[in-house]
Amino acid sequence: MTNEEIFEYLHSSFPDSGLQLDENVPVPLVVVPREHLAKIAKFLRDDEKMYFECLMCLSGIEMGDELHTVYNLYSMKHEHKVSLRCIATKEDPVMPTVSSIWATADWHERESYDLMGITYEGHPDPRRILCPDDWEGHPLRKDYEPQKEWHGIPLEAVLPEDIKKGDVK
Repeated sequence: MTNEEIFEYLHSSFPDSGLQLDENVPVPLVVVPREHLAKIAKFLRDDEKMYFECLMCLSGIEMGDELHTVYNLYSMKHEHKVSLRCIATKEDPVMPTVSSIWATADWHERESYDLMGITYEGHPDPRRILCPDDWEGHPLRKDYEPQKEWHGIPLEAVLPEDIKKGDVK
């Protein structure tokens, strides 16, 4: 099935869910309102025509005042792919978790939280995964201000040319 056919099937199955097909990106994707994400994700995994048993990737993206989560799904049985996008605001950066639907989302959602600040409501273990638990901020956000030090450890970059010049103390 193509993304357009998958969208039509989803739209007919969930006519009042506000789904949209975004074709203005390199690979068309289905925009899913966050209040419908969990039930649509479960449908995509369990429906015989869809059977998207594999969450290949989950990515957090910052676009202006919005935070997007993109889900890349694959059906090994039917050999088709689809991408979903769910949108939150920076003021309310909360998405429902899909970790009970695809187990691999557990780690992907933790990474997205850690680096982008998107919280996945209902996640079983929402701890940071890459940064220390007491790290301030989310390093991939455009408004992130890097810390100068952490627990007394300087965090400024030392460049190879500084070492050659002897400027490193």
